[in-house]
Amino acid sequence: MPRYKLTVEYDGTPYAGWQRQADEPSVQAVIEEAAHRLCGTNPVLFGAGRTDSGVHATGQVAHIDLPKAYAGGTVRDALNAHMRDEPVVILSAEEVGADFDARFSARKRWYRYRIFNRRAPAAILRGKVWWVSKLLDTEAMHEAAQVLAGTHDFTTFRSTHCQAKNPIRTLEKLEVVRANGEEIHIVAMAQSFLHNQIRSFAGTLKLVGEGRWTATDVSEALKAKDRTACGPVAPPYGLYLTAIEYTNEPKRTLPPYPAKD
Repeated sequence: MPRYKLTVEYDGTPYAGWQRQADEPSVQAVIEEAAHRLCGTNPVLFGAGRTDSGVHATGQVAHIDLPKAYAGGTVRDALNAHMRDEPVVILSAEEVGADFDARFSARKRWYRYRIFNRRAPAAILRGKVWWVSKLLDTEAMHEAAQVLAGTHDFTTFRSTHCQAKNPIRTLEKLEVVRANGEEIHIVAMAQSFLHNQIRSFAGTLKLVGEGRWTATDVSEALKAKDRTACGPVAPPYGLYLTAIEYTNEPKRTLPPYPAKD
């Protein structure tokens, strides 16, 4: 059976997350239903990451095996036609080898957390950003973020429901930049992340931006290896899965988006 790599964009607002669930809508189920309508069978979709309820994606990757060969453009267009009423889009589809696995072949995952930082709340971006009305010190947030970069035990910054056996992760990039004046973006890259890790970072770094915490406080929280030492967990709707890197693909730099003023 030919295997296809799909690059997916979606608004996570109406879904209980990426993963298929028995009684709630999911992104996986929407794409699988579209694939069923394309080929008449019930193919299973495998994603590179399981985003939570309300989390968005601009570069999720998944793979799916179909019973017959199609041109990549045909798969993309047919799936999109069957999902026209859903906020889910296949950006690209390409046939890949049977050894490609969207999850286990991934070498890097990129996420972006968007904070909307102005006195007035968001209107057009409501549900797509975390509104924080108090002006945040972006430079202080970036400095504190560097405390978290590298290889650490991130017990403090993961959900108590996290199923990962090992809390140690290598965070290769964690940058905080102000974009177009009113947004602050937290950009994170690692091979893998713990459950709620980036949202925990975002909530903690917000405290730094408000002047309530310092980089030293973040360091102490990390060393505590205690979930109660973490700042508040930021809401899901500001988080985006933006890209997945695979072996033999060009490395990404992903500059701030939108561009800095």
